[in-house]
Amino acid sequence: MKVNIYTDGSARGNPGNGGYGAVLISGPHRKELSAGYRLTTNNRMELLAVIVAIESMKLPQLDITVYTDSKYVCEAVEKKWVFNWVKTGFKDKKNADLWRRFLVLYPQHKIQFKWIKGHAGHPLNERCDELATTAADGKNLLVDDFYEQEQNKTNLLN
Repeated sequence: MKVNIYTDGSARGNPGNGGYGAVLISGPHRKELSAGYRLTTNNRMELLAVIVAIESMKLPQLDITVYTDSKYVCEAVEKKWVFNWVKTGFKDKKNADLWRRFLVLYPQHKIQFKWIKGHAGHPLNERCDELATTAADGKNLLVDDFYEQEQNKTNLLN
């Protein structure tokens, strides 16, 4: 079964309030996902959009194409950087918690990434942007526990 996933992430202030948006399409079926966080980064939201979308799959071994405007996410997987980061224990790499979460999902499906230019009028990318920014601007924002704990550690050291 083929699934197309479109994703986007947003952060107000980077770090700041953030959100992700994803649109999943398989045949006639379409699903939208989004959530907002009180303190996070754009790259975390870009990656989290991909993770949450893949985690929502109910069947194994799907043929998934992820369309993202994040070169960070796209190139990390397509250029195999993330697999080298595993070998080095993610030394000096940000978002290791999310990358580890992604790497659990990755072998469960056939996943490829396609980069698309953001804010270039692609209707599904624009919809993801709308979902992400609306979530970031929303009320009752979630806590990005790992990021906030890391920020607190950094603040204590400075």
